[in-house]
This record gives sequence, structure tokens and C-alpha cells, in this order.
Amino acid sequence: MTLKRCFPPVVDAGTRILILGSLPGEASLAQCQYYAHRQNQFWRLTGEVLGEDLVRMEYAARLQTLLAHHVGLWDVVAQAKREGSLDSNIRDHAGNDLASLIESLPRLAVIAFNGGTAARIGLKALGQHGDHHRIIRLPSSSPAHTLPYTEKLGAWQALREWLPVRQRLA
Repeated sequence: MTLKRCFPPVVDAGTRILILGSLPGEASLAQCQYYAHRQNQFWRLTGEVLGEDLVRMEYAARLQTLLAHHVGLWDVVAQAKREGSLDSNIRDHAGNDLASLIESLPRLAVIAFNGGTAARIGLKALGQHGDHHRIIRLPSSSPAHTLPYTEKLGAWQALREWLPVRQRLA
């Protein structure tokens, strides 16, 4: 099995919402971009929550737009062995230091897990450090998670509560 590594976190001091995935898939690793697989619905879902057309933006602009809306992004797995892109194939993983990251984010209010594997690994890694933040388990944006898009979006809309007031009213 091939050893896969995550990307650096996309956060700043204004981050209020931290979305944590599991580990980048093959398309993401090949392009060095979070959620690069064309069928992954992350950018579409997040864009609808933020009221921005993230799908049409260049990657760097997507990341800047997330930060402008106080949304951060990272993964719970630092590195792991995995064939293919499925979370179920993750083996021998080493977790990211989530506790240190959240301690460095003074405005963090909510931690959202993108999918069940991210939640399972992330909650264990957070331990008591997650007690001071709202935790949301989101349905995975992955095409492997076959929940209808409208149902995924309904769950992801919960993130709007932590956006600045002007965005929630839009």
C-alpha cells in the first residue's frame, strides 16, 4: 500500500468554522488540492452555505473565499497507507495534531466533520479539547456517499449559524 499524506491546514486567526475531512483522495493528491475530484460535492455544498459560487473559482480563490467567510479546512489523518481513495481502505494512520490546531484558533466556535470516518478519527483525537466547541457530523461530500444532494445540503446548511450575521441574512 502507498503512504498518503495530507495537506497543510487552511486557517487563520479569524477561523470560526473548521471543516475536517479524513485524508485527500487520489485526484486531490495528484492535483495538490483539497476536494479536487470532479464528483466530490464539497465545493458545491460549501458554496451554497456561503452564498458563493466556489465551483467556478480557481483553487486559490476558493481557499481565500473560505477564509474570508471564517471557514477553515484540514484533515484528521496526517498520513496513512491506502490503496485508492476510499476511507474504508485507510490503514496504519497517524492523526494530525487537532488539539494544537484548535488551541491556536481563538475565534473557533464549531468543528464540522465531513463524513463518518473523519468524525470517528477526529473525535478520538480531540478528546476533551472538543468539549468547548460545537461538534457537527456532516454527511460526506464524497461521491461514494450516495445520499441525495438535497439531503446533504440540508445537513450542511447547519454551518450557516456560525457565519457572520450579514451572511446568514443573505
